[in-house]
Amino acid sequence: MPEATARHEPARFDPSTPNVARMYDYYLGGKDNFAADREAAEMALKVAPELRVGSRELRAFLRRTVRFLVDAGIRQFVDIGCGLPTQGNVHEVAQSAAPDSRIVYVDNDPVVTAHARALLEGNPLVAVVQADARDTDEVVADKALTGLIDFTEPVAVLMVSLLHVISDDDVAARIVERVKAAVAPGSYIVIAHAVSDLRPETTERLASLYQDKAAVTGPRRANLRTKPEVETYFDGLELVDPGVVYVPEWRPEGDRDDDTPVWSVGGVGRKV
Repeated sequence: MPEATARHEPARFDPSTPNVARMYDYYLGGKDNFAADREAAEMALKVAPELRVGSRELRAFLRRTVRFLVDAGIRQFVDIGCGLPTQGNVHEVAQSAAPDSRIVYVDNDPVVTAHARALLEGNPLVAVVQADARDTDEVVADKALTGLIDFTEPVAVLMVSLLHVISDDDVAARIVERVKAAVAPGSYIVIAHAVSDLRPETTERLASLYQDKAAVTGPRRANLRTKPEVETYFDGLELVDPGVVYVPEWRPEGDRDDDTPVWSVGGVGRKV
């Protein structure tokens, strides 16, 4: 069956295999990870000690973009590839500013979705969907999602640290294009993506490590995508100032307290 129409089987829980979301949780100092995740994460940190700082900057970027979107009038949020719901996640930021905000988290990892459902139980304006981002049409048609999200009205779709774990360029681009097609004019798409531009030798080693150890999907690639490649995901959208930039530079709220390199870029685009 062609990749464009194949349905991907739900991920199975396997604590012996490192998982990207749980490794990210470890970088952030979380406790929702297993020995295999910690071992792989420590290997990655030996290659790139700046991963901890980069993970915190990605979380800060997420918070700033959500606050911007609430100020722009958005009250519907879909976070695809959400990872573990750590402190300062989308629903906390959005609902603290606009209590009527509706949020749906989507992830293919059963540990992520089970943990999120337990944490968010009792919040009727938040739903959690276990689905694979590559099955984009099924994601946007999911009954739990459409029970909260009205795609005829503006919505924000966040894909923060999702696309760089999908190594097939065509598949990653297809996800973005199908999201663009699904949302109404006035909607926003948020993307953050690790890139190879600043530290090509380091990111090449990390790409190999993640493909060997963690659940990175698709064919092997030599390195991460570049910033110009990520910029193409925003084709056809109206880029919000300052465009696609390294994440600490996206509407910073103060001076950074260190100069550790952060090699993830992010941007926000509006469908007109």
